[in-house]
Amino acid sequence: MKKNVIIAVAAASAVAIGLIATYAVSRKGVSDPFAECRTSRVAGGVEIGGPFTLTDENGRTVTDADVLSKPSLVYFGYTFCPDVCPTDTVRNAEAVDVLEEMGYEVTPVFISVDPYRDTPKVLKEWTDYIHPRMIGLTGTPEQIAEVARAYRTYYKVPEDRSDEYYLVDHMTQTYLMLPGHGFVEFFDRAISAEEMASRVACFLEKS
Repeated sequence: MKKNVIIAVAAASAVAIGLIATYAVSRKGVSDPFAECRTSRVAGGVEIGGPFTLTDENGRTVTDADVLSKPSLVYFGYTFCPDVCPTDTVRNAEAVDVLEEMGYEVTPVFISVDPYRDTPKVLKEWTDYIHPRMIGLTGTPEQIAEVARAYRTYYKVPEDRSDEYYLVDHMTQTYLMLPGHGFVEFFDRAISAEEMASRVACFLEKS
């Protein structure tokens, strides 16, 4: 099982590098208020993200306007993930707590790429355990696919789901979304909670 997870994450990471590079934006001649905060090749704003309608962990229909009304850290994963998603989402939650100590309120958001198992009830148990303010989102397979396309993220649910412990390949970056700006930056798995908080704070100071 562990070997399969490592292979799946490696494959998703390779796809991530390709997709992020593909959607990198040339900002020549364009003023970028967040230039000194960036370390990625991706410039923010319009190419990544967009409107969505999903179901939250309380069973309510919500839109991007409801969920992303404050600075948010958005992660795509699934609750049955053996170790990658728990590690990343706990790191994101810790970064949110560090930011709160710095005087910034940032919302952690978890969008499931496994709508077949991640019901609102399952998501609620997951999000409540990781962070009291974490918003869990699910939807129909079609809704999830649409959001994934908008965020240029990759995931692959196996067609054969007879094994209840099936794995889902997916990318593992975290997106920083800011009201009025949309997508401004992404963070990979290697970054610590403290470093993430510091970099997010830079964007918040400039916004």
